[in-house]
Amino acid sequence: MLKATIRATLRPDQDLSAIDPQMAWSAWEPTSEEPWDARRVRHLMRRGGFGAKSSEVKQLVDAGPAKAIDALMGKQSVQALEAFEQDSAQILSALRSGGNVESIAAWWLHRMLHSPSPLVEKMTLFWHGHFATGADKVNDTELMVQQNRMLREHALGDYSSLVQAVSKDPAMLLYLDSATNRKTHPNENYARELMELFCLGEGNYTEQDVQQLARCFTGWEIKRKTFRFNPYQHDSGFKKLFETEGIESGEQAVGAVLAHRSMPTFIAGKLVRFFVCDEPAPEADFLLPLAVAFQKGDFAIEPLVRTILSSKLLLSDWSRGKKVRSPVEFVVESMRNLQMTTNLDRLAKGLDGVGQALFNPPNVKGWDGGRAWINSSTLIGRSNLIVDLLREPATRFARGPLDAWLKSEQVSSDRQWLDWLETSLLSIPLSDSDKEQLQSSVAKSDVGFDPWRKMLVALSQNPKFHLS
Repeated sequence: MLKATIRATLRPDQDLSAIDPQMAWSAWEPTSEEPWDARRVRHLMRRGGFGAKSSEVKQLVDAGPAKAIDALMGKQSVQALEAFEQDSAQILSALRSGGNVESIAAWWLHRMLHSPSPLVEKMTLFWHGHFATGADKVNDTELMVQQNRMLREHALGDYSSLVQAVSKDPAMLLYLDSATNRKTHPNENYARELMELFCLGEGNYTEQDVQQLARCFTGWEIKRKTFRFNPYQHDSGFKKLFETEGIESGEQAVGAVLAHRSMPTFIAGKLVRFFVCDEPAPEADFLLPLAVAFQKGDFAIEPLVRTILSSKLLLSDWSRGKKVRSPVEFVVESMRNLQMTTNLDRLAKGLDGVGQALFNPPNVKGWDGGRAWINSSTLIGRSNLIVDLLREPATRFARGPLDAWLKSEQVSSDRQWLDWLETSLLSIPLSDSDKEQLQSSVAKSDVGFDPWRKMLVALSQNPKFHLS
């Protein structure tokens, strides 16, 4: 019975609550109805990374799903990774002298655009929104870069080590006032968010747990931009957390939070929303196979992410169009597919205008995501961002002009260009009426561009362009 269920095909219109969890999280396998082809490769590369060039897509079709996920993680390009990291370090060294948050955001955008391990950058972006920390309050770009590197180092490691590292991270200590947590005046900010936003979710702790946890973190402070434990400011009195007595240090307290029964399901749910669908929120029973495997695997992140990316739920047609691209995804995916380079400082400022300033999430909850990304104002803003990119003198396509790049892609007519854009950038196909409207829009457009650029701008105004 289970074997037959696992082999069943998911319908695109099927309600999530009607899908069997074991089938949903079983490994997707190609069939005559759902082949492993360029369309499915592009879908995986959008969800697990930031899109892919046409040449990459062809290689990954031949490689198969498992090796495609390896490619997302950079497992097949060790030398390329080493060279990229050297280049990235040099770029960062040159940018950091200005102490400007837009400059370090430009450095991170460069990584997203060019990294041989795009899934690592995608996960770093996820953790940045999960452990949200804002440069406006931290007011130290060096600490923000330090945190970014830490998130990247642990991006696909184990969650226990990541949370322990975040808890001692100087930028986080400043952002949630944990650096001023003293035994005479315990500060509860980090303790509360560690449970509510980072590990357990609402309803899985009490106010007493918050108070006791805050006492465990007393004496954690910053000295010369690094974490330091000050025993003279630590409350060493009796503490009880989640009915467990004898917890003394902050490290033990973090361990107790991570051992809570709600943690695996909470993290699995966050990752499913990030990779698979914005809504509806899956029930705990639906997440149970992921949560159990996560716990049995000592909270290793990489196997959990691999299971999600290789699952029937994600790789079947069911998940197409069920996510709204974030501004960063919208821009970086477009640029990677179009092989665009541009002035990244200006791009970083432009992303701020459409709601996703890197290194400055709106609050400790991070970005809401999903439908919150799109409204009448942000949709216009996204289109204007494409216009600004196309007007920017530094913008190039494969290091050259657009005309030359289109010729290399064998695009010579308006209809070929529209077909290329639809195939490469869209998750949901355009209808005939969509295409007629786009061509009409290009004909009527008074934007001072050639027809190629006008088509890209017109497409950016279509809601389907913003779905993944």
